Amino acid sequence: MTGAPIPHPGDHRQEGTPVADDRFLHALPDPAPPHATTPVDRTGEDHPREPAVSVWTTAQISPAAQRKNRYVAESTAHPAKMLPAVAAHAITHYTDPGDLVLDPMCGIGTSLVEALHAGRRAVGIEYEPHWAHVTRVNLQRAHAAGTQHEGRVFHGDARQIGSLLPPEYLGQAALVVTSPPYGPSTHGQVAVAPGQGVQKYHHLYGNTLDRGNLANIGHHRLLTGFTRILTGLVPFLRPGGHIAITIRPWREHAELIDLPSQILACGLHAGLIPVERCVALLARAAETDLVPRGSFFQRDFIRKQREAGLPLHLIAHEDVLVFRTPLRRTAGSAIATDRPRSRRSPASRARHATNPSVSDSRAA
Repeated sequence: MTGAPIPHPGDHRQEGTPVADDRFLHALPDPAPPHATTPVDRTGEDHPREPAVSVWTTAQISPAAQRKNRYVAESTAHPAKMLPAVAAHAITHYTDPGDLVLDPMCGIGTSLVEALHAGRRAVGIEYEPHWAHVTRVNLQRAHAAGTQHEGRVFHGDARQIGSLLPPEYLGQAALVVTSPPYGPSTHGQVAVAPGQGVQKYHHLYGNTLDRGNLANIGHHRLLTGFTRILTGLVPFLRPGGHIAITIRPWREHAELIDLPSQILACGLHAGLIPVERCVALLARAAETDLVPRGSFFQRDFIRKQREAGLPLHLIAHEDVLVFRTPLRRTAGSAIATDRPRSRRSPASRARHATNPSVSDSRAA
């Protein structure tokens, strides 16, 4: 990522807005662990005078400029890349130098690359072998640029995370940064050919017939699969570790699909504690307004809907849901939960509200 460095916000517990009913946040507070009796020393990081806010200005420069010189050209072809600034912001605010950052659906490795450049360790999982290879190349590029920490990517299905990651990672991750797929088709890229109009490309996840890919199994099964991934992540997080999930609302036949609220239900069902709901801007914050960076198809869709009399707005943000694990573990389970898990499946909540190969990239 290029541009000015993102300042550190200080205590991140001052950031964000409530995600759910405050009963979830105050019903059973955790006792402070012994190692948290003194303030964390974030050596070498800046502390701004003002507290951090829940709106992240993560699109001040274009996505292409954010990826310049950090990601190989082949990265552009991925249909749903996380903005590097979003990953970098979460990493800066929820981890310390040397911490481990984990992404179970890492795509081209954006969160892993940004973690290495921020002086953190990184490990990820990617289902599609091609993108696992691209991630490995991007990690190698980060190491060539002088990053010192280890970055690794494992190829496989994140729903099987317990058999994918080595035991050395159990209880080690300070932060998970990830984003679920929104479906088999994304905005992709466009090209204009004489006599053929606008052509769309790089907008599909792999083979659409592959039912092992979460993007191809239908919306409610996606939610069930994502809940399984969140549940499997818990043993790999340290006590009090955070999970930052970027998602945006989307439309199907002009009807709003409130994916952020559905993912919130997934996290609750997985036994996670919601702590923040933030906004990551996909538009540049100018002096008096927002300058959107929406795709051609987003803009075209909004224009047509407005011409038809439906006053829709161009989506210019992503929701960032932040969960944490409890601060205590119990001897009889992988990790203690602060409240009983709901018996209702995340798909139901949404309606109502093989050994894989391994790819490594290590610092020399």
